[in-house]
Amino acid sequence: MPKAVSLIRSTKLSNAAEYAYAATAPADSRLIFLAGSCPLNEDGSTAGVGDYAVQAAKCISNMKIALREAGAGITDVISTRVLVASSRQEDLVTAWEVVRDAFGDHDVPSTLLGVTVLGYDDQLVEIEAVAAVLD
Repeated sequence: MPKAVSLIRSTKLSNAAEYAYAATAPADSRLIFLAGSCPLNEDGSTAGVGDYAVQAAKCISNMKIALREAGAGITDVISTRVLVASSRQEDLVTAWEVVRDAFGDHDVPSTLLGVTVLGYDDQLVEIEAVAAVLD
């Protein structure tokens, strides 16, 4: 099945960013807006308390489930926003490296943000995503 997402790179912008600078989807694609993926276990408890990498991995795992339920996969994601409850850059980088590795060559445009607090007890990471598929 052809993919709806086209990643846009630029030789006129820094290559320090570990993602494409833009992405497009054709007008006939179906957009999927995912709620922020949280590091919650099935019983509602927070996974990986105190561990940014474990929580980022659980967010990715939960995001893949939501994508599958919507008829999509990780390579259908068109953009992400990674929220990390920390003011320390190294914590943001720890979470980002898990996300970057999960997406591999499908390095969608992304924003990495340090925030003061997230919604669940002991939550350190949340990942928002938008996907596009051709029906």
